[in-house]
Amino acid sequence: MSRTRAPRAPVEVRDEQLSSPVAQELIAALNAELLALYPPEECFHDLAEDEVAPGQGRFLVAWEGDLPVGCGAIRRLEDGRAELKRMYVVAERRGRGISRAVLEALEATARELGASSIVLETGVRQPAAIGLYGSAGYVPIPAFGAYVTSASSVCMERRIDGVSRA
Repeated sequence: MSRTRAPRAPVEVRDEQLSSPVAQELIAALNAELLALYPPEECFHDLAEDEVAPGQGRFLVAWEGDLPVGCGAIRRLEDGRAELKRMYVVAERRGRGISRAVLEALEATARELGASSIVLETGVRQPAAIGLYGSAGYVPIPAFGAYVTSASSVCMERRIDGVSRA
């Protein structure tokens, strides 16, 4: 007997205040997952409300119907780049294209902010994240900022201004 699946609700990615209960719940789940993978000194949970304020960045939440299923943030850096932060998809919703939808929305925001490239940090124990970013055109770069001393950090970058680094 074959099983029919209920149709998936379309994913909608929208702005959310970083301080909202929905954002805080998703971030708490992300932090718990990271702390299960890495020692506390290699978990980079920092993101302030002013870093995702209009003109500086955005915090986005992905929704399937009325259910928050993922999030991510982008913040403008002083050197003309933007940094991707706090990407997360609820475990039971992974593999459905939610992270790609959030990533595309954050990349569009980085372009609106005038960024020439997007940098990010993920970890060696997150092969799915590394795979997602690689498939989206991100390439490994030397560690930067707070990640320089982290043995488990994997830093990546993608040019979004059309200029090649080759």
